Amino acid sequence: MKKIIFTSFVLGMVLISCKKEAQTTTDTLINDTIEQSVSTEETDTLNEMTDEHNAQNSLDWAGTYEAVLPCADCPGIKTTIVLNNDGTYQYTAEYKERNLTINSTGEIMWHDNGSVVHLKDKDTDVKLKVVENGLVGLDTSGNEIEGPLKEHYNYKKVM
Repeated sequence: MKKIIFTSFVLGMVLISCKKEAQTTTDTLINDTIEQSVSTEETDTLNEMTDEHNAQNSLDWAGTYEAVLPCADCPGIKTTIVLNNDGTYQYTAEYKERNLTINSTGEIMWHDNGSVVHLKDKDTDVKLKVVENGLVGLDTSGNEIEGPLKEHYNYKKVM
């Protein structure tokens, strides 16, 4: 009789543990599926937000910016850039200790990513990354300028 009770007890424990393991496996599969679904939805939402939000439509980019750019044979070039809400710009470069000023105007060209403006006409060809309260000068390939003079290419918003 004791053997039958003991055997029934052990068999019952085995069945309960198998059922519990099967339930746990099912729960895990369901939870993993839900997490993957939520993760995919979050990624899609993040991608949509990344595509929608850029400097052009998220920052207060219109205004006046100034910087003194390095110059090989003068103390610097005081540069003023005015970006207007109507998509136009004014560019002024005054060479210090020289009698030379370059003025140009035109339409702002936004690059596809919405974070880089390109000011280009017959006298000007400048690419700038739009950041909060400033512009960052870029090289001709559209990369940020590196090296010891890097900070001189940061334009501060003055108005």
